[in-house]
Amino acid sequence: MQFSADQDFAREMDAQDSLRQFREKFHLPLDKDGKPLIYFAGNSLGLMPKSSRRIVEEELDNWAKLAVDAHHAAGTPWYSFHEALREPISRLVGAKPIEVICMNSLTVNLHLMMATFYRPTKSRFKILMEEPAFPSDTYAIKTQIVHHGLSPKDALVLARPRKGEFTIRTEDIVDLIEKDPNQLAVVMIGAVNFFTGQLYDIPKITAAAQKRGIIAGFDLAHAIGNVPLALHDWSADFAVWCSYKYLNAGPGAVAGAFVHERHATNTKLPRLAGWFGNDP
Repeated sequence: MQFSADQDFAREMDAQDSLRQFREKFHLPLDKDGKPLIYFAGNSLGLMPKSSRRIVEEELDNWAKLAVDAHHAAGTPWYSFHEALREPISRLVGAKPIEVICMNSLTVNLHLMMATFYRPTKSRFKILMEEPAFPSDTYAIKTQIVHHGLSPKDALVLARPRKGEFTIRTEDIVDLIEKDPNQLAVVMIGAVNFFTGQLYDIPKITAAAQKRGIIAGFDLAHAIGNVPLALHDWSADFAVWCSYKYLNAGPGAVAGAFVHERHATNTKLPRLAGWFGNDP
């Protein structure tokens, strides 16, 4: 079938869309005439599932009726709520349930991952990112660098598109890794670029980094729920994501993180512990 920009082609493609029934599961904003809009802003905020109100009200009822006992007596006990989310989230990122957790926000999780995996030394202190990276990632990484008494001017390496090109070639990212393998400490890239929509070659980038002892981490904000992922098989060290874009979880929704299982039993890794993170 040859692509065409006319409405007849669009209607034909809509008719053949095997996923079209899922449209009915979401609330769509309406135009001034009361007709559902065509929504192209899922990269910013996903639509509200029609089931959301019922599910939220169930938890409000648990709070009202059970109060503190809802931690253990609710239909899905609050104390172990995160455990119920491990399996479905692990499928979305291609991981084992033990490797994922739903918690915090994306940026907080990125800071937690960097606290463990970014351990700069005099010789190995640089971080490789893409340009443009999502702004909050850039802010977080720059402050991590400064936190360690370093300068982003010296420690931040950026992969850019070639002149006249819109996306970054994988070989150019690999070349940057190979050019400075003894000074790079972490590669931290958005799996799908927020601006260009480019899907980076995660397995190839990960392999190139780890071959040289460099940590490979990824921001999945625009990837999870959008493209197939296989973080465990690709051997990524860590990843973080939000859930209000392609997971349609709504503003303020809990984010998530992935840490490969090979790190789970490494009690020598530094970490920031808390109520649920005190037992390695």
